[in-house]
This record gives sequence, structure tokens and C-alpha cells, in this order.
Amino acid sequence: MEYINITIDGIEIEARKGQTILEIATQNGIDIPTLCNDERVKPYGACGLCVVEVEGSPKLMRACASTANDGMKIHTHTERVEKSRKVAMELIMSDHSGDCRGPCTLNCPAGTDCQSYVKQIALGNYTEAVKIIRDRVPLPSCVGRICPHPCEDACRRNLVDEPVSICSLKAFASDMDYNTEDSFVPEVAPSTGKKVCIIGGGVSGMTAGYYLRIKGHDITILDAMPKNGGMFRYGIPNYRLPKNILEQEINVLRRMGITFRNNVFVGKDVQLEDLRKEYDAVVVAIGAWNDTPLRCEGEDLEGVLGGIKFLSDIGLGVKHDLGKNIAVVGGGNTAMDACRSAMRHGAEHVYVIYRRTQAEMPAEEIEIEEAMEEGVEFKFLTNPAEIIGENGHVKAIKLQVMELGEPDASGRRRPVPVEGKFETLEVDTVIAAIGHVLRPDGFEALEKSPKGNIEAGIASFRTSMDGVFAIGEATNKGASIAIEAIGEANRAVEQIHNYLYNKTTCFKEPFYSEKKVSEEDLADRPKMPRHEMPRRDRKLTKLDFQEVNLGLSEEDAREEAKRCLECGCHDYESCTLIRRARELDINPKRFEGSNHPSYKEERLEIIERDQGKCLLCGLCVRICDEQAKQGILGLVGRGFGTVVKPEFRDPATIAVCKDCGLCVSACPTGALKLLDK
Repeated sequence: MEYINITIDGIEIEARKGQTILEIATQNGIDIPTLCNDERVKPYGACGLCVVEVEGSPKLMRACASTANDGMKIHTHTERVEKSRKVAMELIMSDHSGDCRGPCTLNCPAGTDCQSYVKQIALGNYTEAVKIIRDRVPLPSCVGRICPHPCEDACRRNLVDEPVSICSLKAFASDMDYNTEDSFVPEVAPSTGKKVCIIGGGVSGMTAGYYLRIKGHDITILDAMPKNGGMFRYGIPNYRLPKNILEQEINVLRRMGITFRNNVFVGKDVQLEDLRKEYDAVVVAIGAWNDTPLRCEGEDLEGVLGGIKFLSDIGLGVKHDLGKNIAVVGGGNTAMDACRSAMRHGAEHVYVIYRRTQAEMPAEEIEIEEAMEEGVEFKFLTNPAEIIGENGHVKAIKLQVMELGEPDASGRRRPVPVEGKFETLEVDTVIAAIGHVLRPDGFEALEKSPKGNIEAGIASFRTSMDGVFAIGEATNKGASIAIEAIGEANRAVEQIHNYLYNKTTCFKEPFYSEKKVSEEDLADRPKMPRHEMPRRDRKLTKLDFQEVNLGLSEEDAREEAKRCLECGCHDYESCTLIRRARELDINPKRFEGSNHPSYKEERLEIIERDQGKCLLCGLCVRICDEQAKQGILGLVGRGFGTVVKPEFRDPATIAVCKDCGLCVSACPTGALKLLDK
């Protein structure tokens, strides 16, 4: 056997004569990207990704179809090569019509694989569903009860009838798993010997602790409150999130080996600087526990409470004499929790004061509707002008009547005072629920943003103190929804883990292929009514703090899960196309234009072909011809009309395909799928 000597990226290699550049590189652990190459068939060179630069050659060469010659000096990552690959990939992706992930997953701040866990629920595999959920969300029973579900806003079922109840299904699967004798607890890696202290036992702190513990690190969570859970325990009332459910979730973290220490105040019981010396890394996840002041005359009167203060006192068992008439100022979920909790404390009249209309309220629509059903009266287009007192206590609230003007930076129309127009309500208590901010005590050493939050790197999560990271509501942009805090904590975990091993990386948003779908595209889908969440009688719910929602039945949950349109790609996890696309900083939109036909067909009955995902690389055609020796597939048409189709159809062909499947295994993307028939 004759051998040659070549150099690839400065590495001298001895290879057999007659081998291609790609073969030699692959055998020597040098990665050259390709989509159309398969060792089972002859080289074709269709995708153009495997180009390399050879010294002495004026043109780039396709490594899969170029035979190496003795003395060749080959470069696989020059500026010319990278530019060529980028253009090739952009051209491919500009004509690729397919979803890597369903829009539900892409719209979830935590990146939960909604489609996969919903499918497992449809199949009755609840523990499998929980495993998928917990890959991104460590507190599924809690989140499934309180999340404003941005996933459902993006659900394509909206184009047919109503979105899938993705959030309720999350809680259902988790509750079912907890009811088994051996509920799921994630496997923890062997100990790394690294110690991490997390300050704050709320949703972001527990999320960070959960995933850092899975990696094998020793985790201690400190919290200033008597019990863990943060806002889940002290900010969300029991009727929305029962505390026994929260305890079940926290017990999973205990079973994983996470240590909890409560009633520990940083700055009083322990100093931040001392914690940094004791631990390999410190994560600040203290939340935002100070209520935003109303900034109106009379807010210092007895009987004026902050929304977070009021709700946390309920969680601590502290009772307030609210009186019979209560005004709650604000339009978010905290305001809704406060007004509904006030009703449950025996108030006769509860008013919500909101300076815009119902359409502009940031609270969830269901929370607003349930508050109204429970008897809360909404005073829209009003704003506190003065809190009137008598003998140092609240007696009334004077409201400035507002009207909507031009849109502000948030896109909502700005409320403008109507000059000289006021309204006065006699009230015993005013609860200010217009926002909450960081309580900085004990963290003076960390630099703050102009808004007073802890300054942390957007991608690195590092603070001004080395080895100290900050996540959640205490940082840059402040208060947000729980699922965003979970997503942020997930990203931070990778940065903290890398820091512990002196690695420097920066989070980069992964590229996804997304398909444009209209109502017309889904017009053939049958209407399937959404299974509504059963609830307790409204006349009874306002009398106690028992959970309002009763949960989906097993039958309803499985039927609801079957409404999923399964938008995301079945081949996402092993897709070569998306893996290669992410290696290049591509912008396919610059080549947008006419596309080749995009439709699904089942011509061979047992194989589904998605023409929109097909790259026309020819691998399926060649492997059917060269390996299967059948020649069933062929390229049909010219230009943008070209598609891959079977050349004939008969029972014998179907039988051959059923037992073969080589074309499906060769496809570098999710264009081919074996059907369960």
C-alpha cells in the first residue's frame, strides 16, 4: 500500500494514497464540516461546507471530493474558508422551512422542551414528562400553578382554536409523579470538592442550587426568612400556590444533598466578604423585597401597607386589622394577590386603584377575572393623589381621575390627569402594590446600577467582587416573572461552573430555524376544545385560602396533551444541519426570497418527507441507489421547483422501504421520518 505525507493545519500526517482530504482529516480527529458526505456512498460535494484552502491552489477545494496529493499543505479555518462556509450555510438555511423547536419552547424564558413533555403526558408517561421538565425547571408543581405561561401565547394551536394548556399540564405531571412511591430525584454527579454558597432561597437561588448540585458541587443555601421558597412562599397566597406543594419541591433539593440554613442575615449574622473566603463561589439571589413607595401625601399614615409586606406577613402568620374597606393600588399580579387576600381577611369592600384601563393591566387576565368574580371593585383610570388621615390613621383616599394619552416607552398609552377631576373613597387600609425593589442591606460592597440593583454581567453574571455572582430580581433589570428568573439562573449555572474550573466562556443565544405558519396552513386541523381548569365555587373561594384550582383529571390531561400539533422537529437532538449552522455566525435573512416547495408527503406510506426541510443534498437518492440498490428516489423538477420524490409506487416498493430505512438514517436534517404504521 502506497502512502503520502500531507500537512493539515500545521499537523504532519501520513495517509494512504487515494484518500480524500475529508477522509484523512476525519481519521486524524480534524473536524471539517459537511452535510452531504456519507462514507456509505460516493462523494458528491453538494453542500459546499467542506471547502478547504490548499497552498498553491487559487481556488478553494471541496474536501469530500478532492483526493489528497503528496506534499499538500491544507488549511481548514482560514478567513476565505470561513467566509465561504458561512455563505453556503446562509444559502441553505434561507431555503430551509422547518422548526427546530416548537414556538412554545422558543417563547419560554427557561427554554423548557414543552412539546416533548406534553407528548409524554399524552402517552401516560408522567415521570418521563417530569424528567424532561426538570431539565430546565426544578420546581414544576409550583411553576405549573403560577406561571403566566408565555409558552401558551406562542402556541400554534391559537391559529386553530385555543392554545394547549401547557402550564397546567406541567403541574399535572409533577403532581402525578409526587404521588408515586418513588418520585423522580435527579442523579447527582460525583463530588467535585467545590463549595458554593447561595444567598437567597427563592426561585432563582433554588434553581441555581439545583443545577449546580447536579454537577457535583457542594451547595449551601442561606435565607433570611424562617423557611425557604422566597416569593413562592411569602409573596404568592396559598389559594394559588399551596405551601405543602412548595414543601414537596424543596424536599427534592434536600434529597439531592443541598444544605439549607434559615434566619441568616447577611451583614448581621455573617458578612459577604467572609462567605467569599469560605466558599469557592457565592451566588447572590436575594430577590426584591422592598415595596415601591406611592410618593403621595399621607403614605406615612398608619394603615398604609406595601403589597409585598402585606403578603409576606400573611405567610409569616402576622395579622393586620385591615378594617372593612381596603384600597389596593396597582395593576400587576401582586396587586391581584393583595386584593383577593384582603377579601379573604373579611373585608366588605375591596377596591383596585389603577391608572390605566383593564386592557393595559400587566396582571394575568385570569387573575383579574377571578378577582372580579370574588367581588373586588376596579377603579380604572384613577391614581392616588392623597391619602387622607384622621388621628394618624387612614380614613380615605383621594383619587385623581385620569385619561389615556400617547403611548409611552412600554407601548401602553400614557395616563394623563384630567385637570380638576377627583374622586374620594372612604377606606380603612391602603395597600401599595406598584412594584418592589432591592433591599440592599448587607450587600453594600457590591456595585449597584443607577436603579439601585446589583450590577452584574448580562452574560457572565459576575459582580464587582471576584467570585461573587448575582441573579434574579436583585440584579440589573429588577423584578420579573418566576420563569425568567429560572431561565437566568440556568444560564448563570454554566458561568459559575466554568469559573470554578478557571474557564472563561460567554453565553451565546443558539440559532434556531423557525417556520412561518398561517391559519390557512392549519385549516385542515380539526377543532378540539381546550379542557378548562376545574375550579371551586367562587362563593366559597373568597372565604378561605384553600387552593382555587382543582387540577386536571388524568383523562382530561391526556386528552389535552393530544391537542399538541407537534411543531418542533422530531430529529432536533441529532440534526447535523442545526449543529453545523450554530458553528457559524450566520444571517440567512439576507438571502430571503423564493423557496423550493414546502409540504409534507407520505408517498411511500411508511416514510414522511418534509420538502420544506429537504436540503437537496442528494444523500437519500444516492444511498437508495448505491447501498439499497433500489433507485426508488430521484430529483424531480428544476430550479426552485426541484424536490426529491419516489419514482414509482407499488406494494413491493413499500415493503422494501419498510425494512430498509437507509435514507432516513442518512438525512442530515429532519426531512425524513419513519411513520409508525
